[in-house]
Amino acid sequence: MSLAPAADTVLRILVLLARQVEPVPAATVATSLGLPRSTTYRLLGALVEQGFVSYLPEERRYGLGVVTFELGSSYSRQMPLRRVAQPVLSRLASTTRENAHLAVLHGPDVYYVIEQRAPRRRTLVSDVGVRLPATVTASGLAILGALSAAQVRAIFPSSDVLVERAGHGPTTLRDLRALLSAVRERGYALEDGLVTAGLASVGVPVLDRTGYPVAGISVTFEADRVDPDRRVHLVADVRRAAATLTRRLGG
Repeated sequence: MSLAPAADTVLRILVLLARQVEPVPAATVATSLGLPRSTTYRLLGALVEQGFVSYLPEERRYGLGVVTFELGSSYSRQMPLRRVAQPVLSRLASTTRENAHLAVLHGPDVYYVIEQRAPRRRTLVSDVGVRLPATVTASGLAILGALSAAQVRAIFPSSDVLVERAGHGPTTLRDLRALLSAVRERGYALEDGLVTAGLASVGVPVLDRTGYPVAGISVTFEADRVDPDRRVHLVADVRRAAATLTRRLGG
C-alpha cells in the first residue's frame, strides 16, 4: 500500500470511529470501509500504538484515543475560540465579581485558555497555559460530564491514568463514574477545595454544533464568603455565559 492511500485509509478510520456512539469491533471498521481484515488490524494497531485509537481488550473494540482528543482541544485552544470567548468571560467576571476561566480538555488534563480576573480577588493557580487534572477542576468535570461513557473510557482506560492533586480526586474508575453521574444529574460541576484550600468553583460545558464539549467555563470564589443563595446565582450566571458561547460556536 503506497503512502497516499494508506494515509487516506487512516483518516477514514478516524472519521468512522469519531461518528460512533460506542467503541466498535475491528470487523465493523473493515466492513464499513470495505477494507481487508489484515489491513484493518494493521492500521488499527499502528493507531493504538501512537495513541490515536484506544483498544478495549475485554470488549475487543476500538474507539478514539487520547491523542485524538488532544488534537481536537488543540484546535479549540487556538485564536478563534479565544477571540469569541474573551468578551463572554469579561462579562461573566464583571457580573459575578469573581475570577472566570475558560479551559479545554487536553488528554486527562484541562488546559486554561483564558483567566479573567475580577478586582480584589485572589490570584489563582489556574493561569493561562496551566494544566491541571480534569478530574479535580470544575471546568474539567463539566467537560467530562458532557462526554459519552465511551469517550470517557478512551481518556481514562484504567485507574492508572487518574492523577490526584494534594490527595484529592477520584482514584478508581468507579469513583470517576459516580462523580460524573452527579455532575450530569446536578447540571453543573462543583469543585470545593480540591485545587486550592478555601476556594470553590462551579463549571458548565460549552458545546459545538455537534454537541461535543469543546471547553468548560467556570468561576472561582472563596467558599466561606459565598452563601448557598449566592452560589445559586453564580451557577445561573455561568450557565448563561456557557449558553452564549455555545450559540456563538454554532451549538
